[in-house]
Amino acid sequence: MNASSRPPAPESEAFDPASVTIAIVTYNRSHLLTRLLESIGRMDPKPGHVVVIDNASTDDTTEIVEALREQLGTELVYRRLDTNTGGSGGFSEGMRVAYELGSEWMWLMDDDVEVISDGLARMGKWTPRFRSIQGRRYDYDGSAFYWQYRVAESMAIPIPFAPAAFDASGYKEMNSGCFEGMFIHRDIVQRIGLPDPRFFIYWDDQMYGWLASRITTSVIVDDFVLRRTREIKQHDFGVRHMNASSNAYRYYIMRNRAYLKQYYRANGAYKPLPFAVGTALTLAKELIRLVLVERTIRGTSHLVRGLRDGRKIAGDRSWRPMPPLADAVESAV
Repeated sequence: MNASSRPPAPESEAFDPASVTIAIVTYNRSHLLTRLLESIGRMDPKPGHVVVIDNASTDDTTEIVEALREQLGTELVYRRLDTNTGGSGGFSEGMRVAYELGSEWMWLMDDDVEVISDGLARMGKWTPRFRSIQGRRYDYDGSAFYWQYRVAESMAIPIPFAPAAFDASGYKEMNSGCFEGMFIHRDIVQRIGLPDPRFFIYWDDQMYGWLASRITTSVIVDDFVLRRTREIKQHDFGVRHMNASSNAYRYYIMRNRAYLKQYYRANGAYKPLPFAVGTALTLAKELIRLVLVERTIRGTSHLVRGLRDGRKIAGDRSWRPMPPLADAVESAV
């Protein structure tokens, strides 16, 4: 569905900050979570709720959350999971809790950012027009972080050189998503369902943003609302940066191509040849990352293992996408 064929967004009432839930996923990074929660305590206006999903941390995360509860100035819901479900499982659970709280808007973020004090007001001004919104963020060094907001749909890969500049409108349409700052309305969540925990990590937010963009006009806006608080090793290519990775990321970035394929099939968007090219380009990019950023060739086995395990997922004819929440509610009645 293209933008011109989508129905216009419904008329909105005045934005109410109390209708927002910030959903945070954390795992063994209490020092970073501390900074994020302290920044929420300084927000004006504040959200109605803050949900912290703890992916079975073994550090002092629980103690930190309880110590900072009163400083937030808003209701805090803390859920410590029994096992580490990855970012995918954490955000799925965080959105589920936010949805069940009755939140109109859900603002997702990792624990390695802090919120600009008036960030909620900056996001709120766009809510009368859009239902899927991505704000901008500063990188660790204070520079503007460039996020790849467009994907080449047939290949299911980000377009690394999509224009970074904004025109006078202050927004650009996107067909992707990033859980580090995704701001989404419950109507969209109801229709496309919760984020898919089966991804564990990687490609989950791109897929979720793509699904949202198929039913609403999704945008990235020229408002800085977050600041990254963790320094990541990078290689500077002059125009763009490439971040360091890990063996886990290498495995899941290749394995989860199979989940993208399954979602594309379910939505009638799968084209075998372009998608295969996208997978090959993804593999090439990860090999370049190993050599230029990690300065090693070790790690290739994790890429190969991810491709191998992905073939099993792609061949599973019983696989189904996450259901709309409306369907889930009806089936439970």
